[in-house]
Amino acid sequence: MRRRVRVRARGPVAAVTAAVLLAGVAGCGSDASGARVVNLYNAPQQNLASIVKRCNQEAKGRYRIVLNTLPRGADDQREQLVRRLAAGDSELDVLGLDVTWTAELAEAGWIREWTGAFAQQARQGTLAMPLDTAIWHGRLYGAPSNTNVQLLWYRSDLITQPPATWAGLMAASAKLAAERKPHYGEVTGAQYEGLVVWFNSLVMSAGGRILTPDGLKVDLGPPALKALQTMRDFARSKAADPSLSNTKEDDARLAVESGRGAYEINWPFVYASMAANKPKMLPNFKWAPYPGIDGTGRSPLGGSNFAVSNYSKHPAESFQAALCLRDPESQRVSAVKDGLPPTIEAVYDAQGMAEAYPMRQTILDALKTAAPRPKTPTYQNVSTVTAVTLSPPASINPPSTLKTLRGLISDALDSKGVLP
Repeated sequence: MRRRVRVRARGPVAAVTAAVLLAGVAGCGSDASGARVVNLYNAPQQNLASIVKRCNQEAKGRYRIVLNTLPRGADDQREQLVRRLAAGDSELDVLGLDVTWTAELAEAGWIREWTGAFAQQARQGTLAMPLDTAIWHGRLYGAPSNTNVQLLWYRSDLITQPPATWAGLMAASAKLAAERKPHYGEVTGAQYEGLVVWFNSLVMSAGGRILTPDGLKVDLGPPALKALQTMRDFARSKAADPSLSNTKEDDARLAVESGRGAYEINWPFVYASMAANKPKMLPNFKWAPYPGIDGTGRSPLGGSNFAVSNYSKHPAESFQAALCLRDPESQRVSAVKDGLPPTIEAVYDAQGMAEAYPMRQTILDALKTAAPRPKTPTYQNVSTVTAVTLSPPASINPPSTLKTLRGLISDALDSKGVLP
């Protein structure tokens, strides 16, 4: 999940100084062999170094990728990239971006459009929903490297038939509670991006949206009222863990692994975690589509795109490097070893995927109807005010909360009330 990073304007001198200091850890324009250095900046990923090594071998001296790992926290990742891009730092080449950052960086002129053969290769075989996260105003600004959807993960020894709706989940929890069995449903209810993701998917599952398609205006109609009612009802039901208002993805995972939770709404990484940490529980750890309000819901859409900095001194090599870093073999390794679902559809049938992703068809099905977050250059502002307004979920008053959201999100679109 990505949360708001408040980057305070400190003047051009401070920005440039910060960029120079950070650039010291990056590679230079060329290495000792004369190969052009392509600096990759990406979130921590355990097996990315092996992917970089393979791509460097395949480059055969045309360029050499240098891996620079960003901080673990999403806020810190975005802050470092934004500060350096704002300073015009030419040491940034390939950037691993959360899907919600594409519009912001493209609108600012900080990342390059993918065109010609590079764009054709980035689009080839890529699933439609992940590809759309890399598009801004009809132009391609990234090559989708991985994607993600949330599913319902449940213990089949407690729930034999997974409900398709949130009301069904609440009823299942009430029944389990009456039987004095584990009954909590683990949901990301903390004041951060996870709470926004929950709300956005409920709104879209009910047939609405937070913003208009052009991202310029608030569009919170009757479906948003249904979403708010569902969130409040869940937070006040037997399904709600007492720590709901502090729960993030890892908290939800650990609650189910510990036996306290009967089910969780989470990303596919929880399956590998269960297999590693609680292998005896794995046979009863099942999955089902994301729940909705009147039927099966629209799952949150996550993932990452590779973009090329507009200030890169080696753009051609950077595009080539990015294509290798997200080619079918790279995505297969990322999926099987790092738990990052592929964006290239053919990879779902690749070696090792059946064992690592027994739920891969459910993921593919969810990707066809997934709920992307609003596209807007001010998404971080929108996310911040939404999370604050919805926290804690049990305190939601649907009509008044909806009115507050409309006003605050409208201001956020104009960057009012939020630090730039």
